[in-house]
Amino acid sequence: MRLSYLPPLMVYVAAGIAGLTSIVAVFYIKERLGLSAEFLAGLGFWAGLPWALKVPLGHLVDLIWRWKGALVFVGAGMIAASLGIMIGLLGDTDSMRALWSIEAWFVFSTLLAPIGYVVQDVVADAMTVEAVPRFDAEGRPTSMAERKSMNTTVQTLGRVAIIGGSVLVSLANVYLLRGVGDMPEAEKALAYLRVYHLALVIPLVSVLGVVLGLAFKWRDARRLAAKGFAKSEVRRMLNPHGERPPVNWWIIGGGLAFAVVSLGIGIGDVTGGQEIVFGVSMAIVLFLMWRITSELEPDARHVLVGTAVLVFVFRAMPGPGAGSTWWMIDQLAELSLIGSVLTLAGLFIFRRFMAERSIAYIVGSLTVATTVIGAPVVGMYYGLHHWTAAHTAGIVDARMIVLIDTALESPLGQIAMVPMLAWIANSAPDRLKATFFAVMASFTNLALAAAQLGTKYLNQALVVTREVRDASGAITTPADYSQLGTLLVLTTVISLMVPMLAIVFVRVTRFRSA
Repeated sequence: MRLSYLPPLMVYVAAGIAGLTSIVAVFYIKERLGLSAEFLAGLGFWAGLPWALKVPLGHLVDLIWRWKGALVFVGAGMIAASLGIMIGLLGDTDSMRALWSIEAWFVFSTLLAPIGYVVQDVVADAMTVEAVPRFDAEGRPTSMAERKSMNTTVQTLGRVAIIGGSVLVSLANVYLLRGVGDMPEAEKALAYLRVYHLALVIPLVSVLGVVLGLAFKWRDARRLAAKGFAKSEVRRMLNPHGERPPVNWWIIGGGLAFAVVSLGIGIGDVTGGQEIVFGVSMAIVLFLMWRITSELEPDARHVLVGTAVLVFVFRAMPGPGAGSTWWMIDQLAELSLIGSVLTLAGLFIFRRFMAERSIAYIVGSLTVATTVIGAPVVGMYYGLHHWTAAHTAGIVDARMIVLIDTALESPLGQIAMVPMLAWIANSAPDRLKATFFAVMASFTNLALAAAQLGTKYLNQALVVTREVRDASGAITTPADYSQLGTLLVLTTVISLMVPMLAIVFVRVTRFRSA
């Protein structure tokens, strides 16, 4: 851990604690607004849309690299305005209603915050590059091996900051909203208001990160100047970005096209709409990758493509879907917080492993580990938990198996991303770091969309249903888990074989992995 890592980590922490108000928002909608589930689903789509703009925003950061910190202030202003609206709605409802309808204020607040967060996230990715020094305190260049290790550490800590923020939010909500359901309306409103007041720390944390970064840069400049380096040399040492790149209209146009296609998810209702949107989005992102990788030397391009293929395939593996959780729903309710905490521990434990091994080795290891860890859950369908409980005096029962599975599997998805992010920070062209971060993030997020589509297809072929009763208690849909075992086995085999084939592909072709 270095002090120079703190500025981007503070922006990431702000993103992690962004969910502080989410539970209050749910209660507020339920008790005050009465908005339909359909309307809220549409609102959720619109709230997620700004993340589709990450590619053009990433290129914008590269274009205004020297002033990118100003974007964090812009994002913080949007987040603070969103929180201020909700504070007004809870604390001075009549005055807010006199200006605009309560529903309109809520929608405006809901849409304003994610724009601020995506702007800050793009800048935080870029700040991780500056966090790793190119020169030591004496002005000596740091070696590539040292920088690779430091970049891996920064990217690991970035995931830790985001997940750690969400853990803090879980704990804070338990404390702040304890017993709120039994409070009178006036006290309940005050409890909700208290949460939103506390949430004002979110934009403050991100802004302080930028201020701290400027302070560190000023300190380092003074230190190097005291060593006798000229101002021009100091600027070169402290600025990893180099000269300003030309405006790449292909990236801006392709990024905006990606946003427009994403917009089609919300307004289109055509047969095969998800597949169409996924296919077009993938084509656009692959085109953008082709454009930006033309900036790389052939060897570096092959490494990036090979690495991206492995990470994509690993993250794109389908799961069994909701059917596998329905019969262990009681255990899962308490495992969300446990999973987050264990993910944090896993990221620290595997940091050196990620820094010293190739991504092919890492993905292969994670694939085997995921298969081994998931096998007991498959066995539960066939009664493994009855056998283990009988032979361990009831200690290793279904609950214990699910807990162990969550404990071991939680860190794996995050671990797969860190080496690719570290490679971008270390090896992507200096003047296009933020652009590379944004495009590759879009590509790996499409892997999650591919996983969801694969899960949908498997659940269409192997149908699992949960018992549903109407208001009178009559069964409208009977439970049917007869095909769940086949589904679990099939997803396990696919998730083992396909990543291994991808590793073989990368090994035998000209592509390599970082």
